[in-house]
Amino acid sequence: MRTQDNHHIRSGRTVTSSPRTRTMAALALFAVGTTGCMASTQEEVQMGAQYAAEINRELPIITDPEIQRYITVLGDSIARVADNRNLDWHFYVVDQPDVNAFAVPGGYIYLNRGLIERAATMSEVAGVLGHEIGHVTERHSMEQMAKAQQANVGVSLACIFAPSVCNSGLGSAAIQIGAGGAFAKFSRDDERDADREGIKFVTRAGIDPRGVPAMFRTLLAERQSKPGGVDGFFSSHPLAEDRVADSENEIAKIDPVVMQSLTRDTRAFQAFKARLKSLPPSPVMRQP
Repeated sequence: MRTQDNHHIRSGRTVTSSPRTRTMAALALFAVGTTGCMASTQEEVQMGAQYAAEINRELPIITDPEIQRYITVLGDSIARVADNRNLDWHFYVVDQPDVNAFAVPGGYIYLNRGLIERAATMSEVAGVLGHEIGHVTERHSMEQMAKAQQANVGVSLACIFAPSVCNSGLGSAAIQIGAGGAFAKFSRDDERDADREGIKFVTRAGIDPRGVPAMFRTLLAERQSKPGGVDGFFSSHPLAEDRVADSENEIAKIDPVVMQSLTRDTRAFQAFKARLKSLPPSPVMRQP
């Protein structure tokens, strides 16, 4: 039951604010108001930890120990060759059937169950992890916050850090401040930067980067056949055929000898997928 003890009028309608909503709003104001420019790494980590704790209360995180162990090991293998700020990385699988993934500043990465289930190989999931890690290392969310503050434009931090929270219909988690949603998704340049960084990171980790364009092709094909399951991903990750070509061109620069040494798939990944499939169906998400 939603607590109805505070209301805001927005776009001609009443929006109910719960205690959790006000907590997240306070975090948002902290994040935007901490400095007149982009926050320091220490501030980013502090804010990210608080925000991730709230997300973990709002979203259905899979707690199965084998699922958590595998995604953490795979994510850490990529993150440890990606970041020079000594971030403490955390990886989660969200029990939702639609395709999505997002990163919270400070090193918190979330992948939806539906995305993993659509991946054919370990390298495809690794490519998504590398991409989201790239958003963190390039500080794209923090740049959006700084731009919003400089422009004196209200910003929906829930949508910046976790677009799937907004797309999931979780009203209590979708914080709208002022104009709200003005910077709700990354630019195409940000996405391409994250693609390049992700390709670099997975290659360093010994993983075949061709999983990046392979996953793109899978999602583009599904958008044509049954778009409902991938709407959330495309709303927060602008994706077109040119990104497939761009990622393939980036991969073509890698030494063929190196490419031959990289891992595309493993038995451990297929066991992970089978374990995920064996879990009860994803819960039906409540509507606002």
